[in-house]
Amino acid sequence: AAKSRSWLAPTEEGAAVVASGSPEFKVYEFVNAQTGATSLAALEAALGKDVAKLGLGAAMREKWLRKDGAGVVVAKTDVVDATRELLSSTTGAFDPAGSSSETDLKPTDAEKQLMRRKLAAKQTLKYYVVTKGDEYAAERRKKVGDLTVDALRDGSWRTAQFKDYNFDTLGVEPASGYAQPLLKVRAEFRKILIGMGFEEMPTNRWVESSFWNFDALFQPQSHPARDAHDTFFVKEPAETPRWPAEYYDRVKTMHEAGGAGSIGHRCVFEEAEARKNLLRTHTTAVSARMLYALAQHKTFKPTKYFSIDRVFRNETMDSTHLCEFHQVEGLVADYDLSLSNLVATIRTFFESIGISQLRFKPAFNPYTEPSMEVFGYHPDLKRWTEIGNSGMFRPEMLAPMGLPPNVRVIAWGLSLERPTMIKYRIANIRDLFGHKADLQRTKNAPVCVFP
Repeated sequence: AAKSRSWLAPTEEGAAVVASGSPEFKVYEFVNAQTGATSLAALEAALGKDVAKLGLGAAMREKWLRKDGAGVVVAKTDVVDATRELLSSTTGAFDPAGSSSETDLKPTDAEKQLMRRKLAAKQTLKYYVVTKGDEYAAERRKKVGDLTVDALRDGSWRTAQFKDYNFDTLGVEPASGYAQPLLKVRAEFRKILIGMGFEEMPTNRWVESSFWNFDALFQPQSHPARDAHDTFFVKEPAETPRWPAEYYDRVKTMHEAGGAGSIGHRCVFEEAEARKNLLRTHTTAVSARMLYALAQHKTFKPTKYFSIDRVFRNETMDSTHLCEFHQVEGLVADYDLSLSNLVATIRTFFESIGISQLRFKPAFNPYTEPSMEVFGYHPDLKRWTEIGNSGMFRPEMLAPMGLPPNVRVIAWGLSLERPTMIKYRIANIRDLFGHKADLQRTKNAPVCVFP
């Protein structure tokens, strides 16, 4: 059983009082030995400033001394050093040594005065009383937790002491993975887009050729986005070995001479540039492949496609940009679509995920015309953040594929990270994705549910 005892013990200053007397009694003795009034200067010279100051104040409170002009004189005779006597009697009075009963310290008013003057302090001893219990044994035996095959074979289970089984205890929580916030938002986006009638595109091709990533989109081979400081090129294999030959020729002609009402880029189209392999900079390369496959059908069928997967760009990293991120892309291919159809589709999607504050800004893209940037308001950053790009695919891109002339394709792409940051109130994208991401945040992230 745990017990404690308390007692008063003199402090270092209190021990000095026990040895030589209290400051007030020293002042009284000195004044009593003088003839006439004693000045403060005389007290300080004889006893020291600290003793004179403390002792004079205490002696005056006890009315041992009284003022007489500029000095003090004795006002009371037969004075005893009560402080010293109390400290001497208090020292060890509550010391538990030699005592078998528990003591509860209740200081008197005089002892409390000693404690306020820091001449005595409370000391506490905490201790345990150990006695022999019902299961005491001279030799300690370890209790057995499991009944084993060996114990059954050698019979040791008959004399073994088994641990009591706790039927209320919970098992150890098994280690398991947790869905990253990006995956939670991705699953919700996918459900929303499928609910809007979109079909998911295969996006397992991270390495693309420059032909499908740039040329098929009518992006000129001189465009700065195709430089190494913007794109990650693959060293091995460095080139793609094949593509649809007839389609390649039509794309080359569109770049060099134009068509579908366009004069083209009026540049030399180099096959070596088109064959370069790279980490795809956007999932629009997948869209180009799907639209080309759609155009090969004998009868055109209006289609809605979407994809959500990883893309790579050689960008300067900051709170809203990474070199590796996820892109959500959607497209609608149908007859006689317009820009209003694009705006309405984008608004429907973003309102489905709870982002109603949207702005559209005119922009330029090599493969869409007209083009628009999409901005959403971030409540924590307190500013509008770019969350996507959109536009209508140019005829120069669609005509070489073989789509009917009056078929229009509206498309948009947005990062998965930006809406996730808005949803989970994350100000820095590096706290969400990458080596600096907090695993505890991933574990505690709530289920993603959009209104």
